This record gives sequence, structure tokens and C-alpha cells, in this order.
Amino acid sequence: MRRKLAAGNWKMNGLSSSLTEIEALVKAHPDPDIDILICPPATLLSAAVVTAADHTLAIGGQDCHAHEDGAHTGDISAPMLKDAGASYVIVGHSERRTDHGETDDDVRGKARAAMAAGLTAVICIGETLEEREAANTLEIIAGQLAGSLPDIVTAVNMVIAYEPVWAIGTGKVPTLEQIGEVHDFIRTKLVARYGDGVGNSTRILYGGSVKPGNAAEIFAVSNVDGALVGGASLKAADFSPIIAALEAS
Repeated sequence: MRRKLAAGNWKMNGLSSSLTEIEALVKAHPDPDIDILICPPATLLSAAVVTAADHTLAIGGQDCHAHEDGAHTGDISAPMLKDAGASYVIVGHSERRTDHGETDDDVRGKARAAMAAGLTAVICIGETLEEREAANTLEIIAGQLAGSLPDIVTAVNMVIAYEPVWAIGTGKVPTLEQIGEVHDFIRTKLVARYGDGVGNSTRILYGGSVKPGNAAEIFAVSNVDGALVGGASLKAADFSPIIAALEAS
């Protein structure tokens, strides 16, 4: 059985006062039946780890550099995240791919670095609206999987997050059939590349305008093992019902 995961990506949001949202999640889900992850901005990471201490709620980074150290002003390495108390890191988010020109090769290097540091890499993939309308979705996903995933992985140190770029923060959501088609396709590709053990044990998350109102139906889709949630994870009042829906799925 794959243990389900509700992951919140706060992106460039959050000040010290936002830590109360983590406190509220801890109180609302003291003994969850799923894994819960919050990825705050780097400025809050250490404080978030302290806030979530003695609870199963995990804290992760939003990105990492492919190198362990060096002259890379403003960047954060995977060992630094690990040292700060993180257990996960997101790599390859579409906003990194678009805003910073990150390629599949870049994402694979970051994923390798994360795994080498003892972190679980949440590797993001997804098509643009133009690619979806051109009926190229599965071709794009196959290419991103081939290029972004390291050759040697385990079901523990890798999570895949399918986020159609056109659905992130837009309120638009693919049909349940479209989500299922891509998640089933990803599962098939993982099994073909890594074998039944890793391929069937790796968690695949859906991301893209997940909200309390649509979470339950999305979580009922084949091979959806949880969600990577953006805006709706900023407030415990919004994220908690999504967590509850995943627990009930």
C-alpha cells in the first residue's frame, strides 16, 4: 500500500506570523493516517521545523541546487536543507522551469543531489495549455519523466507530482478522465523503467487548483496518491479539509 501524501507548497508567501497555520494543522490532525508536508519559503524553514516538532507533519524545501556547496550566491544546497531539518524538497516545479529556464537535465541533477543528501525529491512534471490542445500531453510527460528522473531511485526518496501548467493557480482543473489518463500513464512508465517494486510503490500526486470542493473526487481517481497544493495550503482552514478528504479516500 502506498501511503498517501498531502503536500503544501507555500511558494513566495509567508512571514513569521504564518507559522500559526502550521500550529493549527498540527492541532487539527494530531495522528493523521496520511503523510502531511509543508514547504514554506526558505526564510521560515528552520522555524517551521521547530513548530512541527514532535509531530508527524514534515517540512520541506521548495528548491535546491545540484551542487553540495560552492560559489552560488543566493542558492541553497540539499545538504543545507537537510541540516535545517527538511525531509523533502520540490524540484522541477513549472514556475522554476518557466521563470528560471530549468531543463529536464537541471531537474535531474537537483533530484540526484536531494537524494544524496537523504531528502525525498518531489519531482514535478506537466504540460502547458498549448501542448494539451495539440494533443501532445502524453508525449510531453514521457519526455519529462525520461529526462528529469534519476536512473537510480527508491520509492522512499522519490515522489512524482503531475501538475498541468495551465491548471496551476488558474482555477481550471482537468477532467477526472484526463487526470486518470496521465496518472495511469505515469505509473506504466515508472514500472517499465524501475520494475514492479519501485514503479508500483512510488507515490504520484496531482497538483493544479486543488481545493476543498474538488479534492474528494480527484482523490478517487486511479493512481492519485495525494496532492501538491499551492494557494489552498496557505491557510489551515483551507488545507485541513483537503487533508481530511485524502484520509477518507
